[in-house]
Amino acid sequence: MASKIANVEEAAAWDGDEGAGWARDWDRYDRALRRYHERLLDAAAISDGERVLDIGCGNGKSTRDAARATPGGQALGVDLSSRMIERARSLAQAEGLANARFEQADAQVYPFEADGHDLALSRFGAMFFADPHAAFTNIGRALRPGGRLALVAWQGLEENEWLQTIRGALAAGRELPSPPVGAPGPFGLADPDRVASLLTATGFEDIEVTASREPYWAGADASDAFGFVSDTGPVRGLLEGLEPDDQARALDRLRAAIAAHDTDDGVYFGSAAWLVTARHP
Repeated sequence: MASKIANVEEAAAWDGDEGAGWARDWDRYDRALRRYHERLLDAAAISDGERVLDIGCGNGKSTRDAARATPGGQALGVDLSSRMIERARSLAQAEGLANARFEQADAQVYPFEADGHDLALSRFGAMFFADPHAAFTNIGRALRPGGRLALVAWQGLEENEWLQTIRGALAAGRELPSPPVGAPGPFGLADPDRVASLLTATGFEDIEVTASREPYWAGADASDAFGFVSDTGPVRGLLEGLEPDDQARALDRLRAAIAAHDTDDGVYFGSAAWLVTARHP
């Protein structure tokens, strides 16, 4: 059972259908984000014996890789989704990672052991806080003096072709509002100046926010990618309210847009994220 939840709206989504879909397609999401995952781990620079806290761990790929990097230490992954936590535990057990553990928890309020971790990291999991000030204050308390923070989060909509393509194909003549920057969601940490100010206000130092651009993998080929993308949360949300004929035409446009990005190595879209590192004094 989950501990106290403060981020109620995001918990309702991630502990519901959205989380279930990510748990089902865990391997696809891990492959889609592989390049950013590698950059995050490089920036985290985990040493053996360290204690790692993974915020919004999802299906646990970053937690498990952190556990592998610190066989003499431990890695704790927390997430709002019970289905993804179940998947993470199952994968860690199958991989024999006894030093990786997982808790369904809200990082805004979870009572982490004070000064109990050398590193907090997050792979696209820290963007969804309803109260980011409370969350990063709580994460800071969990870090020992001199403890490190490393996270990756999406840049704005205009920099992310993968989401622009989905929205353009499914607009169906509608004027779609832009997802708000700074609100809980994919662009919760999209403003680098705001991120730096937020981390400063919550006690972090030596803050660096670095732009990163990597290809976003969507599938092995156009057919495979369409089958995956068409059942994701953003697509389901954009199809809501459309008449059946309009839905069919919108999906046809999405299929054509995906086919235009098919290559010999799979379907790829442009994407951009921020790599953020900091230290807690």
